[in-house]
Amino acid sequence: MTMTTWQAVATIAAVSLGTMLTRFLPFALFPDSRRPPRTVTYLGGVLPHAMTGLLVVYALKDVSPFSGFHGVPEAVAILTIVLLHRWRHSMLVSVAGGTIMYMVLVQLVFV
Repeated sequence: MTMTTWQAVATIAAVSLGTMLTRFLPFALFPDSRRPPRTVTYLGGVLPHAMTGLLVVYALKDVSPFSGFHGVPEAVAILTIVLLHRWRHSMLVSVAGGTIMYMVLVQLVFV
């Protein structure tokens, strides 16, 4: 199905407006001169950890210790992430290293 030119323009405009609104609205609601509400401060502290836990559960939901490679590539990748994070304290290095380790294991070792 193909969009007409006006449909494409309207879609791009709506997506641009939505993106700009979500980027600029927090600065309008919580300027530097005002402290954000305690709820917002609390959520800013706990949501990153909650999202990390959610991603771990989602990533491991289909791993079975009774079939395939018994979760060995996933366990090694998780161990790599933990060790890299304890060593460098960098989320980017940890996630990138764990992802690279997992892909190497799945593509080359556990074929």
